[in-house]
Amino acid sequence: MDRPLQILLTNDDGIQSPGLWAAAGALSELGYVHVVAPRDQFSGAGRSLPSTSDGIITPQQMQVNGKLWTVYSVGGTPAQAILHAICEILPERPSLVVSGINYGENMGVGITVSGTVGAAMEGAGNGIPALAVSLETDESDHLSYSTTIDFTAAAYFTAQFGRMLLEQRMPEDVDLLKVDVPCDATPQTPWEVTRLSRKAYFLPVTPQRATWDQPERVGYRRINEISGEGLDSDVYALRVKRLVSVTPVSLDLTSRVNLRDFEQRLRGE
Repeated sequence: MDRPLQILLTNDDGIQSPGLWAAAGALSELGYVHVVAPRDQFSGAGRSLPSTSDGIITPQQMQVNGKLWTVYSVGGTPAQAILHAICEILPERPSLVVSGINYGENMGVGITVSGTVGAAMEGAGNGIPALAVSLETDESDHLSYSTTIDFTAAAYFTAQFGRMLLEQRMPEDVDLLKVDVPCDATPQTPWEVTRLSRKAYFLPVTPQRATWDQPERVGYRRINEISGEGLDSDVYALRVKRLVSVTPVSLDLTSRVNLRDFEQRLRGE
């Protein structure tokens, strides 16, 4: 009997996130799912590997699709969870890394802030096909474990694109897929390949405090005005067309300018 494909699943919202478990159930139809996720909420961690993380790995028992699974929480960020999984937990190198399903969409130039995308980047950086899946939600739910959120459609697309990555070899410059699902999507909602918007999708909000010695964080708010967005952008696909946005992402952050021409420009030639 052939050994099932090995899939590594994480989530920046932490080991208790309902979005994580919706993805786990859907992906279990494709192979053996190893769940390794942060012990704590780590939204906004990007691909960070902070030296202050303790790295403690704790096995836990969870019910998924009526079966008892052994899963692992990690004292660290989503990217660190990926590394601990690859280096210490999984019996072999996984065929696929999946990060999600996130509470809240991840779009535009700010995606490197996202712990969801950061974990997928860490998997891709280790040469493993990777998928980051996020569901559009109200901002008040971003740091929650709200059980009122319906992950059915997002779970469907997690399995669909996970299967594609397992069955098809991506072009050289496609290191991961970023999938954003509208809150009103169904499994029948069409999907569209998009590019990243060149604009910030979440804007910073100034902390409201009397003095700087009061603890406070810089907040954020979703953009309201989306005019000027390209018709092929992730923001336009989700916010206007109400389609599932599928963005191929490269780890190569080098600008796509002609390097020799750019060098000549810098030299004033």
